[in-house]
Amino acid sequence: MYLQSLARDLYRSQKEVESLEKQLGEAGSVSEQEPIKEQLRVTRAEFEQIRKILEGKKEQSRASLYKPKPRF
Repeated sequence: MYLQSLARDLYRSQKEVESLEKQLGEAGSVSEQEPIKEQLRVTRAEFEQIRKILEGKKEQSRASLYKPKPRF
């Protein structure tokens, strides 16, 4: 069920990115493009994060990279 929810979220994010890209292409002036670009940036980041989770490639935090590993 968890994977189903992630897949739905990924699909929704993908469609939202496509919609925003289309809006950006149709926007005429720079003042119209700026809010769309910002929303597109946030939506793409969300899409990539969900995709990585779904693929099992969670990013490690920098703190966990340098934390000593337990020996036993």
